[in-house]
Amino acid sequence: MKGIELEKAYNPKDFEDRLYAQWEKEGCFKPAKVHCTAADSSSGSADTDCSGKTDNATPFTVVIPPPNVTGILHMGHALNNTLQDIVIRYQRMNGRPVLWLPGTDHAGIATQNVVERALKKEGLSRHDLGRDAFIERTWKVKKEHHAIITKQLKKLGASVDWSRERFTMDEGLSKAVRHVFVSLYERGLIYRGNYLVNWCPSCTTALADDEVEHEDTAGAMYHIYYEIDNPKPGMPARIEIATTRPETLLGDTAVAVHPDDERYKSIVGMKVKLPLTNRLIPVIADGYVDKEFGTGVVKITPAHDHNDREVGKRHNLEAINILNNDGTLNENCPERYRSLSCKKARALIIEDLQEAGLYKGEEKITHSVGHCYRCHSVVEPYLSDQWFVKMKPLAEKALKAWKDGDIVFYPKKWENTYTHWMENIRDWCISRQLWWGHRIPVWYCADCGKMTVSENDPDCCSSCGAKAADGKLRQDEDVLDTWFSSWLWPFSTLGWPENAQEGEKKGESRTTSCISDFKTFYPTSALVTAYDIIFFWVSRMVMAGLEFTGKAPFKDIYIHGLVRDKQGRKMSKSLGNGMDPLDIIEEYGSDALKFTLAFMCAQGQDVLVDKESFKMGSRFANKVWNASRYILGNLEGRTIVPLKDGDLTELDIWIYGRLNAAAQASRSALEGYRYNDGAQSVYEYFWNDFCDWYVEATKLSFRNTDEKEKDRAVSVLLNVLEESLRLLHPYLPFVTEEIYSFLPMEEIVSCRKRAGQSTPSSRKTQSAQAPTPAQTAQSASSSCVCENGILPSSLYKGLLINAPYPVPSSARENEKTAERFAVLQNLIRSMRSLRTECGLAPDLKLDAALLITPGTPAEVCTEKTELIGLLAGIKHIDFVKIKPAEAVGTVGDGFEAFILVNAKIDKAQLKARFEKELESEKAAIARYDAKLSGSFAQHAPAEIVEAEKEKRSASVRRTEKLIEYIKSL
Repeated sequence: MKGIELEKAYNPKDFEDRLYAQWEKEGCFKPAKVHCTAADSSSGSADTDCSGKTDNATPFTVVIPPPNVTGILHMGHALNNTLQDIVIRYQRMNGRPVLWLPGTDHAGIATQNVVERALKKEGLSRHDLGRDAFIERTWKVKKEHHAIITKQLKKLGASVDWSRERFTMDEGLSKAVRHVFVSLYERGLIYRGNYLVNWCPSCTTALADDEVEHEDTAGAMYHIYYEIDNPKPGMPARIEIATTRPETLLGDTAVAVHPDDERYKSIVGMKVKLPLTNRLIPVIADGYVDKEFGTGVVKITPAHDHNDREVGKRHNLEAINILNNDGTLNENCPERYRSLSCKKARALIIEDLQEAGLYKGEEKITHSVGHCYRCHSVVEPYLSDQWFVKMKPLAEKALKAWKDGDIVFYPKKWENTYTHWMENIRDWCISRQLWWGHRIPVWYCADCGKMTVSENDPDCCSSCGAKAADGKLRQDEDVLDTWFSSWLWPFSTLGWPENAQEGEKKGESRTTSCISDFKTFYPTSALVTAYDIIFFWVSRMVMAGLEFTGKAPFKDIYIHGLVRDKQGRKMSKSLGNGMDPLDIIEEYGSDALKFTLAFMCAQGQDVLVDKESFKMGSRFANKVWNASRYILGNLEGRTIVPLKDGDLTELDIWIYGRLNAAAQASRSALEGYRYNDGAQSVYEYFWNDFCDWYVEATKLSFRNTDEKEKDRAVSVLLNVLEESLRLLHPYLPFVTEEIYSFLPMEEIVSCRKRAGQSTPSSRKTQSAQAPTPAQTAQSASSSCVCENGILPSSLYKGLLINAPYPVPSSARENEKTAERFAVLQNLIRSMRSLRTECGLAPDLKLDAALLITPGTPAEVCTEKTELIGLLAGIKHIDFVKIKPAEAVGTVGDGFEAFILVNAKIDKAQLKARFEKELESEKAAIARYDAKLSGSFAQHAPAEIVEAEKEKRSASVRRTEKLIEYIKSL
């Protein structure tokens, strides 16, 4: 046949966009039809083990963590989607109906901030536009950013089913949100009240507890005097309190002491003058006060401190709100301070306290201050009317699901974070004072003042019947927290609640096709996400899934780390260390980006990268390209022949053993979400075992004058390459698909049929339609490897994305061959190292001698002299009984190997080289001795001292070896 020419240079720009368009056009991202009964969908968890045994009827479903429609995807998104894509492609190649559902999040606060900042540049505010016009403008921003995100995901090669894409504010999800709100309200799990909440004065909205990021911040403890009103004889004239927020004294309604504090028992029940106001406030006794801390006296501000709020309830204190919603001081404060920001009011209040003689001083401290997770403004405790969800009943079910093993965390350490949050959960503030989002489905009646809570816009008041058409009903102005739609994501995206009982309503059974995506693909199989949203999203999804579907929304929860720079810093605009994934793809290609991230993603660790890191993935993709190019180029004039196990050489048996081990390792890693282990196993196999050893060793066959041997060798090479590309595909989808398209699959499959290695099972579809590529893969996956032989038996012809993933076979396990080749590799590596130590050119053909210990596996060397000569650059090998004269040697298990110093080598020059290096090593030892005997050893960390000792030991070992070399000469 003719040789097949790949382009000389690997250039991913030539094919990545083309291949993605082809995959999408041919429906490769859509799941195969599922033929099952209702009982089959009891669990969406993975049923593939590392041996490759798969329940092909069980779908594998992943819903993408929806990125916010506020901008471009960052490197963290690239990591997250890379990991999902790898496991999705792997499960698709296992023949399972695979659904990876894409979508985006409306991101209430974040998106509204983007639009409001743009308006500010135009000198406008949202109030200038009005609510409807503002929302219309926000939809335009959403559309623009969505287009960018879609382009990025396609560039990443994300094999998502675009036909099922969802948005958290699309019609179906909006209905689900209303359904859940009304359902929880009717169950008594949603309530409204005037409560102290976390308030962002910049976003002018309430925040949930887990949306507040606490940071150590430089501040001060301010000491202030409160004067006692009409003190009795013997009483102090004033008391001292300390606070980090002196401006809040304007909202004080009491000062408190501990009931057992003898110092203040006489003043309990008295009044004190609140500084800078004309108010008197009581002195109360409460066990909340720590009498050992400070002066033992604390100011109580029920409207602006969560602990003070509880004290205020116990003592029936008034709660005075001193803030406007923008964080400025309001009309409840003296006029001098009104409309000032907290920062400006604080400075002015301190000045006034000093003038009044009521200011003792301040001390600098560092304390934890809450900041908004979106705009990073300081969060203020703020008293307002808000909607809440009672979380404890939901959390109890979610905790039980974990204890029962219904959900499993990878790595397990995140179970502690999950359980801690669940066990200490507080009610969730779900209302937000925004315009962009799901508006709360509650209407207030102008006639009777009562609420109507409804999934649909009501025509009239549910209490008095007042008509909405007459303007009698006013909808709640607030919207729901973004996470209120996101916590429904795993099932609302699949058609819940409309499709949840559709089958029961219609009385249908799931035969030819499943009734709905919800019944087919829920519960989903796995969630892949970062650890920074365990609180926000993961925990809440588990609670919602259990509450509304009766099932955990996923079985496996893989929590990966964050992408940071090489110094371990979080990537950010302010540090200038961020990287755009598209820039990396432009320079190195998508495969380079994805493989590098997977290779470096160890469980439980952050991923530290810089731009240079991605050269590793690029080099590997280039290696795959060049090796394939070499093999396909050698097809010129060759005939692909049918092969049976008896046609294989020991070298062939060895590479199939290595391929078998790599498939086993990759499967085991991916089943356990150990992406770095999987990537490293296929990297080690392809680069080292296949390219550096097997492909190089097959050159012996191509030097053979026997044409049949050449045909046999190239046929085996093609079979190994074909299966190797299947092994690599989840990690390097583009380059492997492109190379696969050049393989002469008609000839390969024809020869496999003629060899009679296997008869693939024909998994017939119950549909009269032609099978999709995914269904073809489902059928082909059952015949990946002949159960009774070594050679592959897959008869699949088509796109690689749907080809069967390699399945380990016991027939390929050959311990004796593995042991023999391990000895050969050890010998060849030793001789290569010896050549390097001697400074001998790689192309210089040397003479060598081998001393083999009888009865050891090293006896294989006597059979493989041609292979040793080829791979070690040796022209002639003598087998000797004693060490030869004038030779430098190395020792391994069962052998001693020597390079003969003869006419090919300049003996004097070699000796001079060794002597120079010997002097250098002796000098190094002297330096280490001086260092280790001085103060360094006493004061340096133990691990550093130990490292220096190891360096000295290495120099000693090298010195001994050099002395031996010199003696040999």
